Amino acid sequence: MNKIKIVIGLLVFSLFMGCSKDDDTVNLDSISAPKNIGAVMTIKQDNSGLVTIVPNGEGVTQYEVYFGDTTTTPAFVNPGASTQHVYTEGNYQVRIVGKTLDGQSSEATQDLTVSFVAPENLEVTINSVPGNNLGITVAATADYETFFEVYFGEDPNQTPVVFMEGETITFSYATVGTYTVRVVALSGGVATTEYTEDVTITNPVLLPIDFESATLNYDFVGFGGANTVKVANPNIDANNGSANVARLTKNNGSEVWAGSLIELGAPIDFSTMQKIKMKSWAPQAGIVVKMKLENLLDSNINVEVDATNTMANGWEELTFDFSGVNNGNNYQRIVVFYDFGNAGTGANYYFDDIELTSGAPSVQLPLDFESTVLTYSFDNFGGAATTVVSNPDMSGINTSATVGKLVKANGAEVWAGSFIELGNPINFATMQKIKMKVWSPQAGIVVKLKLENLLNGGTINTELDATTTQSNAWEELTYDFTGINNANNYQRVVVFFDFGNAGTGASYYFDDIQLSN
Repeated sequence: MNKIKIVIGLLVFSLFMGCSKDDDTVNLDSISAPKNIGAVMTIKQDNSGLVTIVPNGEGVTQYEVYFGDTTTTPAFVNPGASTQHVYTEGNYQVRIVGKTLDGQSSEATQDLTVSFVAPENLEVTINSVPGNNLGITVAATADYETFFEVYFGEDPNQTPVVFMEGETITFSYATVGTYTVRVVALSGGVATTEYTEDVTITNPVLLPIDFESATLNYDFVGFGGANTVKVANPNIDANNGSANVARLTKNNGSEVWAGSLIELGAPIDFSTMQKIKMKSWAPQAGIVVKMKLENLLDSNINVEVDATNTMANGWEELTFDFSGVNNGNNYQRIVVFYDFGNAGTGANYYFDDIELTSGAPSVQLPLDFESTVLTYSFDNFGGAATTVVSNPDMSGINTSATVGKLVKANGAEVWAGSFIELGNPINFATMQKIKMKVWSPQAGIVVKLKLENLLNGGTINTELDATTTQSNAWEELTYDFTGINNANNYQRVVVFFDFGNAGTGASYYFDDIQLSN
């Protein structure tokens, strides 16, 4: 008879009740194969796929659990213990093998179905994007979800955007319209929960109107024999470098009051500025250009102002003074008349850049610091400071009375400088070089000129360097911006002296910043 002498614990002792309490040996010939092999399997109700397996049987000293998926190595489990395994959704055959001390085994196979429950309590938040009329944001939460998919409804073949709870997805539509946004919450399997919402995308025309948007609908309504459409600028010049403008045609024989109107997306806000300026082009000078404002619901609530142009076949800026206008009248319709009081002759008139203005003069190029009404307000950074002062050296090429003075303080940053914001973007349509007179106590220093868009934190910018050749005398530096993108609307002029070197406390002077060919 084969015997093995072992030290057994309570668990083994309980499995071999036939052994004598007085004998610490086990008769291996008396051990029979395990019986009634099986398992209790439970899945965690959080769609994680975590399954707990508790094997059971009679006469077993150890179990081997084969999970039935791509995992080939079994889990070894002692009697009374359990093992856990993560499954994807599907049907599996789990094999349980029970073994005895002498190596005998029995096994059983059980079916396991892993099915995830559909996400519950799905909540979707859809908001518009401030400053982007075509944009929306989408966020979602749900119980038992693994992730989300969102379809924006613009393209039926669109690949959904996948996002997680806590994320916010931003999307911009190409055009206005009503779209069905569909958000699908997935649990990791076939169980899903969906939410749909119709969103209406509008892109209202608001002041300022520059006719450059590819998505805005500049929908004019003509009357009396006039009609207006958006067209390419027929006369790009120093006064208007825009690519697109509006063309009003006053057809032959049209009424003396013929004109066109456009409706805004919101009433004009006259709370801070009560004048409207507009760039105008006409084939003849001395004609009346009338601007009329109307309430959207009641056209009898209106106000109008006339201006007379002074230039033929060229762009000029007209100002319509609505001072004292009743802001509570909610003027939301702009009506434009050309050559008011005379019947139409078939002539074409053009207008552009309709915007509110205070009427006060603004800083523009050329910048010569001689105005007694303009405020030359510089912003400084890095240890530089700029002010407008009397010309310290009225000689040579610069006998101006006043100039700009930049002091680069001792120890100032190598990139220290100052900038000034213009009232309008620089128009590079006909000239793409900038000249600037400078005075420096030393020759051979780098004077950098940088141009920035006012929006986006100055990330839209361009810059050029020039090097002084004289000391203690005025000279003119030229910055060649040939090929510059005029549509970038550069409106901030930044000046750096002795760029690349720390400040020494020196004073530098500059003047007469102007466009040039």
